[in-house]
Amino acid sequence: MRTRSSFPPILFLVLSLTSCMSPEKLVEKGNYEAAIEVASRRLAGKKNKKAKYVLALEEAFAKANQRDLSNADRLKRQGRPENWARIHEHYLSIRKRQEAVAPLLPLVSKEGIKANFRFVKVDELETESREKAAEFHYAEAIRLLRNARQTGDRLEARQAFAELDRIGQYFKRYRDVEQLQEEALYLGTTFVLVRLRQEAPVTMPNAFEQELTAIAVQDLNSQWKVYHTRPVKGQEYDYEVVMRINRIEVSPGLVREREYEETAVVEDGWEYVLDQNGNVAKDTLGNDIKVPREVRVRALVLENYQNKTVRVNGRLEFLDRATENIIHTEPLFAEAIFENYAATFRGDKRALSKQSRQRIGNQPVPFPSEEVLLLQAVEQLKPFIKREIARTRRMI
Repeated sequence: MRTRSSFPPILFLVLSLTSCMSPEKLVEKGNYEAAIEVASRRLAGKKNKKAKYVLALEEAFAKANQRDLSNADRLKRQGRPENWARIHEHYLSIRKRQEAVAPLLPLVSKEGIKANFRFVKVDELETESREKAAEFHYAEAIRLLRNARQTGDRLEARQAFAELDRIGQYFKRYRDVEQLQEEALYLGTTFVLVRLRQEAPVTMPNAFEQELTAIAVQDLNSQWKVYHTRPVKGQEYDYEVVMRINRIEVSPGLVREREYEETAVVEDGWEYVLDQNGNVAKDTLGNDIKVPREVRVRALVLENYQNKTVRVNGRLEFLDRATENIIHTEPLFAEAIFENYAATFRGDKRALSKQSRQRIGNQPVPFPSEEVLLLQAVEQLKPFIKREIARTRRMI
């Protein structure tokens, strides 16, 4: 549960400051909306209403309505179709303002002063502006869609989608907006094919290709971008991301034996401390003084080391299908290493290092197959490839 206000800090500060100001001061500053809000709050539910609040509300209401009407008329006179959205906003402001004040009426101060509110009939004005604004956005969408069909410009299709989306502010259902939006969405979508091209001069196990092309690229899908790892019949692709594998190196199973000695100084019992006369030294209580006896111990270690490595090299290419140009590349590299240590020893175990102790008792094991190591390398490549695809900004 959230315990703090969800207002942005600056907005919260502004609201706090305006609520501390008197409605009269807010009217003087031309902040009519804040004056109406503060005055309404201070009048609501009060039996003895202060005249200064009644008069401030009356003045702020009249001036706010007049300002919206003047702005709407000015925009109309300009004769520009794109102004209808702003004109509609002014009429909406008038409606909301009048609906907020209506519950307070009749408004009479304790001194008997009755406020006079002139309400504007905005129903027809609002209907006209709503229809005109929707018509403008619809016409813009049709124009943009026509261009997108002819030129294949995805950005224009996306703009058309946005214009159609704005119509939802005015009408829940309007003409064939839903069908046009589906077309705009398709025309504005970038389709990307992600595929593998194996160019290494070796035979690849089937599982290698299956795993590498099993990258969950669908996680990268967005409103305007769709990725496929297998071509869909009839679908034209805007870009290709090609995973080129051009070299695979597999080392032979290496077995190396070595023998080495380890030594350590350890405590081994104790011995008496002798004084200068060769006698056992005593402490202040008369007890014999003893100290730990240190001895150097040795152990001979016979180590068996096994190693096998697979290296995969290549590059990630981003190809623009329209121009057949490579627009971006990234090197690909992954390495899977098998290592196993087995060791035995002769001598004093106390001489062994921590590393040698961990290897003592281990046994040589069969080498993993090339396929197993290749699949381990694939698991390293998959998140890297997915991350590089997600971060590129060259596919629009």
